[in-house]
Parts: sequence; C-alpha cells; structure tokens
Amino acid sequence: MPPVEARQYTVNIQPAAEGGYWAEVPALPGCFAQAQTLEEVTATLRQLVEDHLAELMRRGETLPVEKPMQRTYSFPLIVRPRLR
Repeated sequence: MPPVEARQYTVNIQPAAEGGYWAEVPALPGCFAQAQTLEEVTATLRQLVEDHLAELMRRGETLPVEKPMQRTYSFPLIVRPRLR
C-alpha cells in the first residue's frame, strides 16, 4: 500500500464542565475526546483520528478533506456596564 500524505484538521478544545478538557474535530463527526490535561486530550484525540482515518482507508472510503475555515478567535471579555 503506498504511503498516505499527511492531513491537517482543525481541533476545537474547550474546558469540560466537570473539569479537564473536551476536544473535537469538526471535519470528522464523532471524533471527540475528553481528558484531564491539554496534553492528554490532544494525545487521545490524535490517536482517535489516526484510527478513524485508518478504518476509512481499510474500507476503501475517501479520507475527508477539511473545508477551508475562516479563523476565529476566542477570549474572555470583561466589561463593566456604564450607567447613564
């Protein structure tokens, strides 16, 4: 089997309500992970994505290509309302 070129997918990571972190790959529905640290959630998600893609290849399916996404930024915004 010829080597497969590397793929790049966007990962969204958020704090989990019960502690730790929750991560997902929007281009690969069903690929998500939860762990206590960023390192753990990243490693777990990487393994899940690799396994998912390997299974698609085993079945002869086309590997998903992520649609170009517009970059978004997330940050906390602290404001103090001004009374008029």
